[in-house]
Amino acid sequence: MTDHHIPQTMGQQFGRRSWAEPWKIKMVEPIHMISREQREQAAADAGYNTFLLRSADVYIDLLTDSGTSAMSDRQWAGMMLGDEAYAGSVNFYHLEEAIQTYYGYRYIVPTHQGRGAEHLISQAVIKKGQFVPGNMYFTTTRLHQELAGGTFVDVIIDEAHDPTSLHPFKGNVDLDKVQALIDREGADNIAYISLAGTVNMAGGQPVSMANVRALRELCDRHGIRVYLDATRMVENCFFIQEREEGYADKPIAAILKEFCSYTDGAWMSAKKDNLVNIGGWLAVNHEDVFDLARNMVVVYEGLHTYGGMAGRDMEALALGIVESVQDEHVQARVGQVRYLGELLTDWGVPIVQPVGGHAIFLDAKRFYPHIPQNQFPSQTLAAELYLDSGVRSMERGVVSAGRDPKTGDHRYPALELTRLTIPRRVYTQAHMDVVAESVKAIYDNREQTHGLKMVYEPQYLRFFQARFERI
Repeated sequence: MTDHHIPQTMGQQFGRRSWAEPWKIKMVEPIHMISREQREQAAADAGYNTFLLRSADVYIDLLTDSGTSAMSDRQWAGMMLGDEAYAGSVNFYHLEEAIQTYYGYRYIVPTHQGRGAEHLISQAVIKKGQFVPGNMYFTTTRLHQELAGGTFVDVIIDEAHDPTSLHPFKGNVDLDKVQALIDREGADNIAYISLAGTVNMAGGQPVSMANVRALRELCDRHGIRVYLDATRMVENCFFIQEREEGYADKPIAAILKEFCSYTDGAWMSAKKDNLVNIGGWLAVNHEDVFDLARNMVVVYEGLHTYGGMAGRDMEALALGIVESVQDEHVQARVGQVRYLGELLTDWGVPIVQPVGGHAIFLDAKRFYPHIPQNQFPSQTLAAELYLDSGVRSMERGVVSAGRDPKTGDHRYPALELTRLTIPRRVYTQAHMDVVAESVKAIYDNREQTHGLKMVYEPQYLRFFQARFERI
């Protein structure tokens, strides 16, 4: 690792010289922990689903990094410059310029959040019966692809399904799997390649520049387009900078633009990398797709120059893009995640390795080997963590995987994970210590823990609203 990166452990390379976050706190939000008895009641009332807890009952909230970032003073100042014109807001053009400058795409369609962009690209590009190969599924992405008539096919490398593998780019696409799908189904039956960087469900694992470059060459030979889930791409670029030959001295912004140049467009949940509490966008290079998306956004989101966002939100987003690609910001962001991961690793707690960019993923199969997957060990682990310390995490296992639409049976993924997701610029190292100590406490008591049974299941994206009872 070059000396401009954050060391993986405090003082690892510099003796007792420590690193610090590249910001100082200007405003605070008081938090408090309710009693164990109150947490027991809150968990039961929520059906042991952390999504159904009230935030007032949560002490440290690691449910998601979506919309939970702390905005900068510049972003808050930008909120005062909102042009709330219904059409042609000046803030839209600031946003358009920022996306074109840092991501490099030609045409921009704003949306209320990433899910809106997923819907637009799926409806614009997928024809019923087509296949959508991707580097591991994501919940909302796959659902929009299925609702558009597509069938998702996992083409990620095998190492991604092994939480103990130390492969540096576990998000990589297996090009042989893509070629086999093309040979079997025909290139015309491939809607597009759905490429995520980093791969959330694999533990925040990155894609290498060499891999996306080779994927681009393969797709060019067959006339297939590549669309990127750019939600956490700046974190992906950090890993390229750190691990891939030839990129150690290149800034994050340059790596981001090169990576995007190998794709035909991207959808974005700006609530993650782009450091805002609401917002998203779709960006493409082909005018035919842009025309379809720009027309549909009027139906589903709002006019094509606001897409469901207020002018002030677009201004904060434009500024957030600029801040998000700064090297010191990305290094500190990933450094905080690593700090938590290394504490847990030192204590023998099973987590996905290598540590990813936005979260620590506890390996619930190894955490609770006595709890079968049909008793939801990841959901159980999230519930137990909340009961112990008021820390809210989320399930990323069989509940998130949902049911096979053809058979109606549970999908049983190889990875059964509980995600501790770190919001950007929100918590301190002391909060990470509290989280780590709580995880250690429930790990030490793991043999006395029993699983859950599902007592309510919604039709779509059940992990958001399902309810459970303790066995």
